[in-house]
Amino acid sequence: NYGPARSFLEECERRRPRDVENLHDLGVCSTMIAREKFEQMNHAAAMRELDRGLGYFTSALDDVPGHQPSIEGKNRALELKGQFDDALKQAEWTAEFVGPSAKQYVFLARELEERGDKDRAFVRYKQAVALEPDNTTGYVALAQFLIREHNEPAAIPYLQQAHRINYATATELQTAMT
Repeated sequence: NYGPARSFLEECERRRPRDVENLHDLGVCSTMIAREKFEQMNHAAAMRELDRGLGYFTSALDDVPGHQPSIEGKNRALELKGQFDDALKQAEWTAEFVGPSAKQYVFLARELEERGDKDRAFVRYKQAVALEPDNTTGYVALAQFLIREHNEPAAIPYLQQAHRINYATATELQTAMT
């Protein structure tokens, strides 16, 4: 029940203004209420809620520009408003100026893929791998993309590398604990 949840979060905002996690949660509540309003065919109220949610996400990002949950929440809200170009611009800006990180390049790649730009998505997935070669995020995302593109043989080396990284990390942790 997002209405009462938002009331509690608004009280938290009054007591601890500009808390990034709380602002994010307020944005999520507004976005979910907007979805409910869309289901009730109340588009005007849904748009008002999306604007409200965008305000919360933007405030969170003003304070912590790399806050990934708020980046993703803002993109979802923009997409629900039908502002797909703005959502893509937000993802591109984040990858370029906040990051760069594998996670942000994967996010941008997914945004591009959703819009049917498979070539640019593929490049961003590859950049995620190149940017953080010891991070499984890029490898797994690239492999999943290749599988969605029905190119399972090309995905195998990326999944294998992700497995090697996970195994090495687990081995290091186990050694450190003994």
